[in-house]
Amino acid sequence: LVLLLVFMAMAVTVSTAAVLVIIGNSQAASKLEQSLTAYAVAESGAENGLLRLLRDPSYSGETDLTIGEGRATITVTGTNPKTVLSQGVYNNFLRQVQGTATYIGGILTVTSWQEVF
Repeated sequence: LVLLLVFMAMAVTVSTAAVLVIIGNSQAASKLEQSLTAYAVAESGAENGLLRLLRDPSYSGETDLTIGEGRATITVTGTNPKTVLSQGVYNNFLRQVQGTATYIGGILTVTSWQEVF
């Protein structure tokens, strides 16, 4: 009977540890997915900013562009080259993408594209 109690205690301990590991991995995967979604929102905002800049060279950006369940804030600075900074927010995650483009003779050429921190 004592041996059975020892095995039961060990089984409960191992099961509890396994459940805690599963919960931790699940939370980490959820946070990674939210961060990737915020990055996708930031990229979409930057692409939208470049498209709007192509259509209107005096475009200066916008706030609270809704993309899916996220929001992007787009800021355009500079004259030539122009810098488009997009901040993507999804839940509590913020990611930023910056693109640089030159606008010469009606042709917009993207010269750089990167995530900024």
